[in-house]
Amino acid sequence: MSVLSLVGLAFITVGEAQLKRIIFFMVSLAVGGLFGDAFIHLLPESFERLGDKSQASLLVLAGILAFFALEKFLLWRHQHVFESEPGIQPVGYMNLAADGAHNFIDGVIIGASYVISLHVGIATTLAVIFHEVPHELGNFFVLLYAGFSKKKALFFNFLSALFAILGTALSVWLGSVVANFSSVMLPLAAGGFIYVAGSDLVPELNKESTLGKSAIQLFAIGLGVGLMLLLDMLED
Repeated sequence: MSVLSLVGLAFITVGEAQLKRIIFFMVSLAVGGLFGDAFIHLLPESFERLGDKSQASLLVLAGILAFFALEKFLLWRHQHVFESEPGIQPVGYMNLAADGAHNFIDGVIIGASYVISLHVGIATTLAVIFHEVPHELGNFFVLLYAGFSKKKALFFNFLSALFAILGTALSVWLGSVVANFSSVMLPLAAGGFIYVAGSDLVPELNKESTLGKSAIQLFAIGLGVGLMLLLDMLED
């Protein structure tokens, strides 16, 4: 997943119109992947492992609220940077800090999923990848806009992405020494995936209202859900 931060290499020479079409499709695929993983893998596994439906449901809601709070904090920090120190450079570093925290959380979620089982881990990794491709592309171009050279943008974006490895290692270690760590993390992750897909990505899709593009969006969302369902069927 960290290597995905270098996706900008493949798009340095790609025109802006082509890039928008690629991101348009990938965001739709990410919606299907995140929703599919949450409802097909993470939630059923959470209810089964915890046993207490109320506890599992509360943890899902806690995950949604936690990601809401995190996004509010990051938005506040961005506004603070703009107001107190106008300029491009600070915004670029703020973006790197926010992305590092985001990647660390993704790593924790992935690690906890593999503690549960291989197929849940693979499904969660794919869902995160679907989300990360457009996300990392966006980060790359934000850094370019902030004044970084192409080489520095790729390098610092990659350093930020390495926090995912740290999060995964920490999660796997905690899963082996802390009882029910992964069982608690799964519904929290499901809530986070539901929030990201529903709050951040779906509004982006709603900016396109033409029939043709809407049909492509539905196809890509269905493809993302279908991939998650296929993984579940292969496991069964």
